[in-house]
Amino acid sequence: METSLSFYVPIEDELKRVEEGLKDVIDTGLHSTDELLNHVVNVKGKRVRPAITLLTAKMLGCSSNEPVLMGIAVELLHLATLLHDDTVDNAEFRRGRATLSSTQGPEVAVLVGDFLFAASAVKVCDTSNTRVIRRFSETIMDLSSGQLTERFMINNWEQTFEQYMERIYKKTGSLFATASESGAILSGTDESTIQQMRSFGKHLGTAFQVVDDILDFEGIAAEIGKPVGTDLASGVLTLPALLLVKQHPEDNPVIALCKGLDPEENIKRAVDMIHNTSIVAEAYAVAEDLRLRANDSLSEMPDSEHKRALMELSDFVLARNI
Repeated sequence: METSLSFYVPIEDELKRVEEGLKDVIDTGLHSTDELLNHVVNVKGKRVRPAITLLTAKMLGCSSNEPVLMGIAVELLHLATLLHDDTVDNAEFRRGRATLSSTQGPEVAVLVGDFLFAASAVKVCDTSNTRVIRRFSETIMDLSSGQLTERFMINNWEQTFEQYMERIYKKTGSLFATASESGAILSGTDESTIQQMRSFGKHLGTAFQVVDDILDFEGIAAEIGKPVGTDLASGVLTLPALLLVKQHPEDNPVIALCKGLDPEENIKRAVDMIHNTSIVAEAYAVAEDLRLRANDSLSEMPDSEHKRALMELSDFVLARNI
């Protein structure tokens, strides 16, 4: 885990316990299984989701171990969804490494993902908080629904901005919302504060996905860990592609690609057009609006190092390049 960013400082001890919990999960006693789990869990990750849970709980005065258990749970759920996403998308690389599905086959990858889903459920049950357990279960439904919607929208250049936003909320924003909401619930705070923290995670997570979608066009392959234009090549239309369709309805490479015409040339044209227009700036403006709405949710929280760390984390979401 990379912990050089300043927003980790107030929760260093708790994050170490999260890492220890993740290591316990991959110690099954079966060498072949442990190797596969180790490939997935021990990767260079930011642990942003557990950090949100821990910072929220600490900001609201919680000193119990339950937020650590929840931090382990949200990270395991995140890793499980990545495994399944890579398998469904036939992705060859994730974070610069070969995916489990590309090296071990989709059957093994799905089973390892199932193991991590189950392990995440065990950890959230260990909190003994029925509201958190229910919210966690609803999040798994959201994640599956978002992924299904993405499949149904393949090569659909007529999808709306609202449909895109709903899809990425379910696919990404929902787990961020659960990370922050559960930290608030476990702190024992009032309902208004719980809803404010849910709003924080919802908007920040959705901004996170918008930036991910921008980096798919703008990023450097070696840094983002996959070829540029991967989503478009798979028929997944994200915000930059939808803006390109809207701004250039005639002779549009995205529409041509969706129709199956000259994929290599039209992917190149689409990437070039997105780079050479205002589209990247417009997409970042959407992400920035979401980030500001997330920070607005913190406005009534008392000042503390944990609140400041959450705001620094939201800055990181927009500034990151991976």
